[in-house]
Amino acid sequence: METSAMAGTKRFAPSTAALFTPKLVTVLLREGYGLADFRADTISGLTVAIVALPLSMAIAIGSGLSPEKGLFTAVVGGFLISALGGSRFQIGGPAGAFIVLIASIVERKGYDGLVLATAMAGLIMVAAGFLRLGTYIKYIPFPVTVGFTAGIAVIIFASQLKDLLGLDMAHEPAALIPKLQAIFASIGSIRPATVMISVLSVLVIIGVRRLKPNWPGMLIAVAVTALLAALLHLDVATIGSRFGGIPRMLPAPHLPDITLAKIHAAIPDAISIALLGAIESLLSAVVADGMTGRKHRSNCELVAQGVGNFTAVVFGGMCVTGTIARTATNIRAGAHGPVSGILHAAFVLLFMLVAAPLAAYIPLASLGGVLAVVSWNMAEKEEFASLIRASWGDAVVLLATFLLTILVDLTTAIAVGITLGAFLFLHRMAEAVEVETGSPLVAKDTADRTEGSSSELPDTASDDIMIYRISGAFFFGATAAVSALLDRIGAQPKALVLDFSEVPLIDSTAAKTLEGFAHKHSRAGTIVYFTAARQHVRQTLLAAGLRQPLVHYAPQIEDALAMARQEVNAKA
Repeated sequence: METSAMAGTKRFAPSTAALFTPKLVTVLLREGYGLADFRADTISGLTVAIVALPLSMAIAIGSGLSPEKGLFTAVVGGFLISALGGSRFQIGGPAGAFIVLIASIVERKGYDGLVLATAMAGLIMVAAGFLRLGTYIKYIPFPVTVGFTAGIAVIIFASQLKDLLGLDMAHEPAALIPKLQAIFASIGSIRPATVMISVLSVLVIIGVRRLKPNWPGMLIAVAVTALLAALLHLDVATIGSRFGGIPRMLPAPHLPDITLAKIHAAIPDAISIALLGAIESLLSAVVADGMTGRKHRSNCELVAQGVGNFTAVVFGGMCVTGTIARTATNIRAGAHGPVSGILHAAFVLLFMLVAAPLAAYIPLASLGGVLAVVSWNMAEKEEFASLIRASWGDAVVLLATFLLTILVDLTTAIAVGITLGAFLFLHRMAEAVEVETGSPLVAKDTADRTEGSSSELPDTASDDIMIYRISGAFFFGATAAVSALLDRIGAQPKALVLDFSEVPLIDSTAAKTLEGFAHKHSRAGTIVYFTAARQHVRQTLLAAGLRQPLVHYAPQIEDALAMARQEVNAKA
């Protein structure tokens, strides 16, 4: 009966082709694509490109790179992620979350080191996608994502203080504490004109967002401050004065010299880039699903992210990932599908071809203002405060991840956060396990129990037969508590029934504990019955040696009671 019920609910795994078919193929070949769809994608693609232009340059500069590298990334990475990805509305490009990581790599190993690490990260993501590991990103605890995002936001803002204030600094460290010390030491070199441009840039962005939320506030802020700085001949650093402008075309594909020693040295950075890129892109895809009711293909998206990262650095770019803000803008602008993301990349390239000389007039302070607003928005302040108040466990995971992000590094923060989150989950699962007989052995508030989740155990009206029910996931974390409760059984009955109807899973540790429990009672002459065990639970019990004559199995608790009464009466 149980087997047939399980067979009736059997789910068939999707084929490899279904898992890795890009959404572009689905939209163009399977759904059909008309002129109205293309018009909608053109408008949304242009809207996103207008947002991406200042952001791409600002993120590249904030990462310690020249501004064109952000544009190359938006063009190449953005095109490939939309063309090959498993999310219908995902927009790929340089992301603020990478600023900390990229700046650290560039400071230690230069741009060539970043290229090698990112290319390796791309290959790691492709392999992870084909191994279908993208599904497991959803198991990263929410306090971890909020913690490292808030930490990144703090570091991004700190990284912009030099350009926001116009400080003269010979060297700006990548690490937060040394950076703040260097900024404090240079505080006497503040330039009032630069501060004015910074403040104006932030005010314009905020003002446009409040008065005309559909207008490209960041682009307007950059244009206004560039025009003002040029007309008033302000003494402020610009893209032209620091970088000499931006090129009109993509560079020829190129990879640095690669040796085994360099590959070995780049492995930690490559893993960090792959992990952060996977988290950011798949979180963005989940946000897009929530906004549209669609469902992304996580492993296909991971493969596309890997191809995008590898190719972006081959063409002189930087790390690329799915970006939540630009993806949300794409959806709100009425995008129909991935063609919008492809057109967004084309429009950014068109800007480089036509308007590249104008970029030389953009003040670095205005781009610093753009990133200051980005860091404020990405900090998730409400979620941070809510998690602090939620429980001590969530607060510990959140603060550990946050502090390790700003004081140590992102990889350590995520690893520690996930580990703490896993232990917290195991603790909570272990606390939820109950053992009861008529009345619970572990006192529980009735408000904590799910309504209708547990029926009353039948009264045997005899001390010869005892019934116990285990409720909850019975795994190694709960084994000690359950074992202690079962050992509290005082009298030695002639028959003992253990009800497993509310045990969704059991592991080998718990099964071995039950084996010892069954042997103890068997030696004392007690007959042990296991009842209502689900098929996979029963398989684990059998594998641990819990089989006849040590224990007897019954489909329902009433059947076990009937068998027990028969055995007790036969021995009487």
